[in-house]
Amino acid sequence: MDGEHILVLGIGNILWADEGFGVRVVEALDRAFTFPDHVTLLDGGTQGLYLLPALEEADVVVILDAVDYGLPPGTLHCLSDGDVPTVLGARKLSLHQTGFQEVLALLQLRGCLPRHLRLVGVQPHTLDDYGGGLTPPVAAQVAPAVAEVLRLLTEEFDVPVRPRDSESPEGLVTAAVARAAYEAGRPSAQEACRIGDARVLVRTFGEA
Repeated sequence: MDGEHILVLGIGNILWADEGFGVRVVEALDRAFTFPDHVTLLDGGTQGLYLLPALEEADVVVILDAVDYGLPPGTLHCLSDGDVPTVLGARKLSLHQTGFQEVLALLQLRGCLPRHLRLVGVQPHTLDDYGGGLTPPVAAQVAPAVAEVLRLLTEEFDVPVRPRDSESPEGLVTAAVARAAYEAGRPSAQEACRIGDARVLVRTFGEA
C-alpha cells in the first residue's frame, strides 16, 4: 500500500483528563516508532473542520479518541468503516466530536471519504477534571492502543514499522505539554482552578 496515504489521527483535548487519550496515543507512537513516508501521524487536538484537508488526502484513516461506547471505563473498543461515523455521531462526549462528525459528513458529501476508516477508542472515566492527566484505567490502555494501531498498520495495510533506536526528543507534542511533563507538573488544587478559568467563574457565579 505504498501508493496510499495513511493518516493516524489522535483527537481530543489534553486539558480535560481522559479527553486527551487520542493525543497521548499518537504521541506514544511517534516517540517510539518510525513509519514510512506514506504514513502520517497527526495530533488533531480539537481542530474540527481544520482537519478537512488532511483527511481529504488520506486513503486510510486510523482515529484515536475517547469515545462514549456505554461500556465500563477504560474499555478499549475498535470499530471499522461505516460504524465509525455512526458511533461518533450518536455518542458525543465533547465539542471536538461534534466538529469531527461534521468533517466526516463533509468528506462523504464531497466524495472524499477515506476508503478505510478505523477507530481505536477508549471509554473514558473522567472528563471534567481541568488540567488533569489520564485517569489510571484509561492510562492503562495507551500501550494496548499503540499495539492495536501497530497491528492494523502491519497486518491490514502492510506498513513496515520499526522501533526507534532511541526515543524521539522532539515529538508531535510540544515538550511542555508532553504527557510526562504535563502530568508531573500539575499545580495543586489550591494553586490552580481545576474546573475552568477562575476569573470567568468568579464573574459568572460570584465569590465563593
